[in-house]
Amino acid sequence: MKRRVPNLYRIAVVVMAVAGAAVVNYSPGAKAQVASAGADKKDGLKAMYATAAEVAEGKRIAQATCIRCHGLDGISTAKGVPHLAGQRPAYLYLELRAYQSGARGKKAMDGVVEFLSDDALVKVAAYYASLDPAQPFAAHKAKPDPVQAGKAAAAACAACHGEGGISKTPGMPNLVALEPKYLVTAMKGYKSGQRKHDLMKSLLAAVSEADMNNIALYYALQTPARAQTPAAGNQAAGKTAAVACGACHGNQGVSANPAFPSIAGQDAQYLVTALQAYKNGSRRDEAMKGLAAALNDRVMKDMAAFYAAQSPQPLNIRKPLTTAEWAQKCDRCHGANGNSVDPFMPALAGQRMEYLVKVLHDYRTRVHQSSAMAAMSDALTEVDIENLAAYYARQKARTVVFVPVPGK
Repeated sequence: MKRRVPNLYRIAVVVMAVAGAAVVNYSPGAKAQVASAGADKKDGLKAMYATAAEVAEGKRIAQATCIRCHGLDGISTAKGVPHLAGQRPAYLYLELRAYQSGARGKKAMDGVVEFLSDDALVKVAAYYASLDPAQPFAAHKAKPDPVQAGKAAAAACAACHGEGGISKTPGMPNLVALEPKYLVTAMKGYKSGQRKHDLMKSLLAAVSEADMNNIALYYALQTPARAQTPAAGNQAAGKTAAVACGACHGNQGVSANPAFPSIAGQDAQYLVTALQAYKNGSRRDEAMKGLAAALNDRVMKDMAAFYAAQSPQPLNIRKPLTTAEWAQKCDRCHGANGNSVDPFMPALAGQRMEYLVKVLHDYRTRVHQSSAMAAMSDALTEVDIENLAAYYARQKARTVVFVPVPGK
């Protein structure tokens, strides 16, 4: 008796005569790897072919069940509904089975796949896989990454605080090598009026919290250097007077606590002005007010000279990955530019942007279960997610024809 071939074997490789299709040649060794990959999923995997009749039957089933959302051509026009055209057939089949079993949730697909036979799922998957994929959508523009956005937002700051946050103007503080948390808190203080400075208040009035975070990140990642300003005062005397400051600001002015600013290399005149403000109460901080109360102007100048002469240190902050760098990670599984050559991995190229955003959020919130995707999505910011989705929506999708090479 002829043994029935499991359905997944039949749809794993679908030959499609599509203009411009990419061709992947499976050598005997490669076929063995594919078979092994399928075995890991318990269904196995062999190179089989969908016939023209099976693809035609898949089209008939799609007309009856799928076209309302996905369209007969597999190009979705509904927000949040993915394109299916040119998608990898084994992936489509497994997803349909997951919806049928309830593993992917039932709401969106209620009454659509519940009563379809396994054979029908195979043919629908083969049909949509045989279609020309969606064209890239060039209108989706990437947002600047946080560091680029921070640099752009900080352009107006350079006139006073210097390029890269290194001051050349006496009385203007260095912004480089400050912990982002502290710098954002300081900016909010100026914006709210808690820190008294009319110019800073007016400059920050229209700056959003997101922009503040980006500005702070930009300055935190710049190469630190001392302020290029003069410092009047006795450094040796200042070192002795500054002993009590080390508990919060570090012995050499390099803070180990993000709540307290590093003051190594800071502009001396700014430090004196800040100490005077704490002393007279125009800058509010009870701990600093108590410490500054006992200092006279000479001691303040000596301390400022000591700290201005110290070398600021780089912060232990990792630069965020760019969209291109994130895409390189995604392409390891989903193929170059999102054109998957793994039958089990979905193609991302040309997919609807808002659908990709939704899926990444679903992996992050564990609506969709995948340890690999959970680890990836947990590390993404909202800007990363939107930029990745826009990036893949702009890529040209290519149908892949798998061609088994006969053994010698």
